[in-house]
Amino acid sequence: MADKIPDLIAEARAGTGKGAARQARRDGKVPGIVYGGGADPVAINLDFNKLLTRLRKGRFMSTLFNLKLDGHDDVRVICRGIQRDVVKDLPTHIDLMRLKRTSRVNIFIPVEFVGEEECPGLRAGGALTVVRNEVEMDVLAGDIPDHLTVDLSATEIGDTIHISDITLPEGATPVINDRDFVIANVMAPRALTADDEDEGAEVDADEVPTTEMGPPDGEEADE
Repeated sequence: MADKIPDLIAEARAGTGKGAARQARRDGKVPGIVYGGGADPVAINLDFNKLLTRLRKGRFMSTLFNLKLDGHDDVRVICRGIQRDVVKDLPTHIDLMRLKRTSRVNIFIPVEFVGEEECPGLRAGGALTVVRNEVEMDVLAGDIPDHLTVDLSATEIGDTIHISDITLPEGATPVINDRDFVIANVMAPRALTADDEDEGAEVDADEVPTTEMGPPDGEEADE
């Protein structure tokens, strides 16, 4: 939903061309352009430090943003290009594309686990191991789910939860759809696993025959 999508705050750029872009960088901004969606392109500036922080969090190119620009209605956008300084690898220009509600987009959706209090495996002392806390999904821009839900209420120790075990929102499909990848599993307690290994080691030792060794031939044992 729109209120769940992170905001990306920008300001309109008065001029266009290399001169205006250079001035924006001197002012601590990153120049950019917003295009598509049946509207005219708009030149914008983004705060350099805030943009850099978002870039360092990762997956900027696959994150849907709610663009807030003075004098314009909020619009959903996704990044379609970032130009960087060839030496410093810092952003120097950004391209944002407007999305209609009917547009499809690849975006990471967080995974939410419910039913942990009723989970037989966890109640027996098992531990939940999360393999993926988010999944990249192909969804409609107008129907982006807040999260994917995994119900643990019937999960036993040793059970593995695959993407096929999750009820996906209508119209949403995993970007990786050629294999049934793992989301999480419930593992046995480490202490129990260690005890089993120790018991196995003791049995092995008991099964090894022992013989009483005497002194080498020709030598008498010490009295």
